[in-house]
Amino acid sequence: MICPTCKSDMIVVEYHDIELDHCNDCHGVWFDSAELELLLKSLNLDSQNLLLDDIVKSPEVESSGKKRKCPICNKKMKKTNIGKHPELFIDVCPQKHGLWFDGGEVAQLLKQLTGKKPARQDAQQQVISFLGETFEAEA
Repeated sequence: MICPTCKSDMIVVEYHDIELDHCNDCHGVWFDSAELELLLKSLNLDSQNLLLDDIVKSPEVESSGKKRKCPICNKKMKKTNIGKHPELFIDVCPQKHGLWFDGGEVAQLLKQLTGKKPARQDAQQQVISFLGETFEAEA
């Protein structure tokens, strides 16, 4: 798969039944349609407000940057807000192919969600650490 941000080849990062496409250059991550929900369920985190259908229906935010194209259908994606304090803006395919997170945004989302609900198991903490390290943007 080609990165919608920097046009580099992406690699597949697999953890249990979740396969994510990760760009080693810009550290962005592509979630296919149900992968974000799978990730959040595996962590016992509430994904109720983060279902793809709801994200696709959410309002588009103003952005001065060029719209990115979905790596699956090549149609322009819309930028929408899924985070709070700080806001988290991601790109979503209007055809429901998936979601694009820029480098560091997956870790930011996980921190926001786990801040609301403490981890119940050591395994959850390991997954969060793994994903945080994998998807952390380089400073």
